Amino acid sequence: MLQQYSNRLLKGNLLRRTGFTLSTAIEAFLYPSIIVLCLLAVAGYHGEDIGPSYVILCTLSFAVTFPGDASFHEIPRRIARKLLTSWLLFIFIMGAFGLATAYIQYFPENVLLAWFVATPVVYGVVYTALRIVLPRVLSAPGNLRTAVIAGVNDIGICLAQQFQNDPYLGTNVLGFFDDRNPSDFPIGVPAPIKGRLLDLSEYVKQNHVEAIYLALPMAAQPYILKLLDSLKDTTASIYFVPDIFITDLIQGRFDTVGNMPVVAVCETPFTGFSGLVKRTSDVVLSFLILLLLLPVLLLLSIGVKLSSPGPLIFKQRRYGLDGKEILVYKFRSMTVCDDGDVVKQATKNDSRITRFGAFIRKTSLDELPQFVNVLQGRMSIVGPRPHAVAHNEIYRKAIKGYMIRHKVKPGITGWAQVNGYRGETETLDKMEKRIEYDLEYLRNWSLSLDFWIIVKTVLIVVKDRNAY
Repeated sequence: MLQQYSNRLLKGNLLRRTGFTLSTAIEAFLYPSIIVLCLLAVAGYHGEDIGPSYVILCTLSFAVTFPGDASFHEIPRRIARKLLTSWLLFIFIMGAFGLATAYIQYFPENVLLAWFVATPVVYGVVYTALRIVLPRVLSAPGNLRTAVIAGVNDIGICLAQQFQNDPYLGTNVLGFFDDRNPSDFPIGVPAPIKGRLLDLSEYVKQNHVEAIYLALPMAAQPYILKLLDSLKDTTASIYFVPDIFITDLIQGRFDTVGNMPVVAVCETPFTGFSGLVKRTSDVVLSFLILLLLLPVLLLLSIGVKLSSPGPLIFKQRRYGLDGKEILVYKFRSMTVCDDGDVVKQATKNDSRITRFGAFIRKTSLDELPQFVNVLQGRMSIVGPRPHAVAHNEIYRKAIKGYMIRHKVKPGITGWAQVNGYRGETETLDKMEKRIEYDLEYLRNWSLSLDFWIIVKTVLIVVKDRNAY
């Protein structure tokens, strides 16, 4: 149970937002700074004068990539994926801008090529070195931030464990404060009990504590206000860790409504500028794909019509954004067009699937008409796969949090599909795993993640054997 709380704290980035530490500053500036420095170094090596054109390119590059999204907390494999996708995406965006404005002509090809090759190499070396050096620097005497936690409970214990296990947070938990009897405390408290809550203010002043974390239940609000009054005579930073963070946050963050502070517990990642970026990329890519694949679409249309009697396009009711019904298009691959209250999932050797239908389902070519759905605004290229309405009504009652996946538009491909959960989900466990990946996508969305999912989809779709 404690590990589950711990994972949720990290997924919500709660700890990384409680103070702008040295590691978070480096994470934010490292990627854009290396891009700029590599450009200047390559230009200097090739004897280029660093004039206005280079200054503008450096400024644009820094603005586009700041802040960097690579965290020292993440595993190296995920960092490598992020670096690859974000750098290729950066090259695509800047290249398109340069060609469209003719700005690219101000830079020699050998300089640009060297920059494109050198940047990810230099970043990889510097990032790896920092992963080794930074924990030693942060844990050196005098560098650790001192903290105490009010509340010996599950979330307070998880907080302390995170500080102990994550050297990049640079925090030393001196102890806990709580009014309850020690016999009521959970087993395995990772720091000593320093006293009661009324002793907290004096302890903080005497021991020069720099941060106080109030991990008290929201039901204790009157007592929390009283405690805050007693802490006004200290210089310590105070953070409230409400027990809503033990829930599974989706895009959890702090926000405001006018002058009123609010906490987003479940929100779509596509608000404001992020929504504009997502929609623009969907429209541009869908239009280009449909244009390039027009001959293929014509051949598939002929194949479907010759395979069996029936309509060319199969239209099925699915749940879209905010749980509203939409019509999703596919090339018909079966002799039937089920769209009623009961829809049987396709299985291996399903007699309803035509021979040509088996081919287009195996290669996912039957999904191509959904790029029209994307242009219509009903779907996105990347997102949780839409399920038939009949299936939704079954699974929304059986799987906790199932309907949260509808906070975004459904996708032609998704994070679950490229992680092995494509095609038939004949057991509840498989569907639960698919939903788990869908919610992970909502928590961690970025344009580079979308790009990686598209690349991975192309790489695995030919050899995938999970779809029927």
